[in-house]
Amino acid sequence: MTPSRTSSTSGRLYGVGLGPGDPSLLTVRAVEVIKAVDVLAFHSARHGRSIARSIASGYFRGDQVEEALVYPLTTETTDHPGGYRGALDDFYGEAADRLAAHLDAGRDVAILSEGDPFVYSSYQHLHKRLAHRYDTQVVPGVSSVSASASSLGRPLVEADEVLTVIPGTLPEDELAARISSTDSAVILKLGRTFATVRRALERAGRLDDALYVERATMADERTERLRDVDPASVPYFSLAVLPSKVGAPEAQAPVADTSCQGYVAVVGLGPAGPEWLTPEARAALAGADDLVGYTTYVNRVPMRPGQRRHDSDNKVESERAEFALDLARRGRRVAVVSSGDPGVFAMASAVLEVACEPRYSGVPVRVVPGITAAHAAAARAGAPLGHDYATISLSDRLKPWEVVAERLAAAASADLVLALYNPSSKSRTWQVGKTRDLLLEHRAPDTPVIVARDVGGPEESITVVRLSDLDPEVVDMRTLLIVGSSQTQAVTRADGRQVVWTPRRYPGRPD
Repeated sequence: MTPSRTSSTSGRLYGVGLGPGDPSLLTVRAVEVIKAVDVLAFHSARHGRSIARSIASGYFRGDQVEEALVYPLTTETTDHPGGYRGALDDFYGEAADRLAAHLDAGRDVAILSEGDPFVYSSYQHLHKRLAHRYDTQVVPGVSSVSASASSLGRPLVEADEVLTVIPGTLPEDELAARISSTDSAVILKLGRTFATVRRALERAGRLDDALYVERATMADERTERLRDVDPASVPYFSLAVLPSKVGAPEAQAPVADTSCQGYVAVVGLGPAGPEWLTPEARAALAGADDLVGYTTYVNRVPMRPGQRRHDSDNKVESERAEFALDLARRGRRVAVVSSGDPGVFAMASAVLEVACEPRYSGVPVRVVPGITAAHAAAARAGAPLGHDYATISLSDRLKPWEVVAERLAAAASADLVLALYNPSSKSRTWQVGKTRDLLLEHRAPDTPVIVARDVGGPEESITVVRLSDLDPEVVDMRTLLIVGSSQTQAVTRADGRQVVWTPRRYPGRPD
């Protein structure tokens, strides 16, 4: 980056990455700059010690000006009217003014930064204040993210894995969500945040995978399993690592830990791809030893090293539930996967039915909710479920059609919006026509009907038709129908998009 200088005699500003701590890990370019500049600036605590200076001091010439940028006290309270953030802003403003004076006098200035200047560094605050005014060059350094992997002797990412760098200062809920949604991670800024980070790792089902690195590459480096670390011993210059699982020894031949109690988590995958998956569901999937489910749904879950997959036909729900519970009884952590929400016409009830048998009564079972097909389709169309609604399956495989028809008639006469699951399949081709005719006995012909197919998938289509015009030929097993009430509106807006919504207020009720 080389913006125009304030004058032709201005000095050049350098942001110099020093690497993680070992002086031999400075780049050749970093050493060249350190030796050449007139002024060396580095952050320092009030006691005078500076980690940045200690890393780079072996390369100082001895006749250079040193500018120690002393942080304000990092306590929970401050007399500054803007609080600690205000005190820091003033500190960086004053530091920038000091360095600008050198630059204006034609002296080249290097600001020394541990790790990389653009990765969670203090240099960035000065860069924002000075780089637009002076010719500036940033010299990258080896970050603690890379150094931690080197210290552990473990790869961070391989193949299609995703690495996430996370500040430990995030709230616990956010930490758990970030951890559960990635393959590998490095969590920085521990110290006082360590206990929160540890809880987040445990909530995400990743505590056993986590490793701890303290002062990577320095003489007093320390590494161990994060689970075993004493929170009182953790300094700020430490981090947590979730390394790659590809090729990890423990991932090649997984063996159930019979000393630990297994469990079954029935996990909702949402209606389609990964963007519909909740953080809680991601965590349950990441923490599972075994995946069990209908082949189509199991295939939607990314492969994880060491995780066993057991897929089967979609008509063997009881057998699948029993198989999952048997695995859990042997100490396995099992995720039974289900499309949409597992409690809505899906696997949760099948698993709980078997789990309530005496032989499985001691196996822990939990249900992890997912975004339902009805809610996904409704969101695509607008807000058709804005008032009371009923959810009914048109399948007569597990209940007689007479029961379906009775429920349709009751819900229609109550003027409920209807979300209709399983409307059609290769072997069930007449139910949609029967449903349309039955509903027309209670609803006006122009009642809006949302025909939602493959919501969230590559062949998604959302169309709105009149109830009287509903064509059974366009409905298949990947379709969900939402039939409006007498109050449901279908409106074309100025942008040409048609939205369907049901008002929350019923006629005759005051505002």
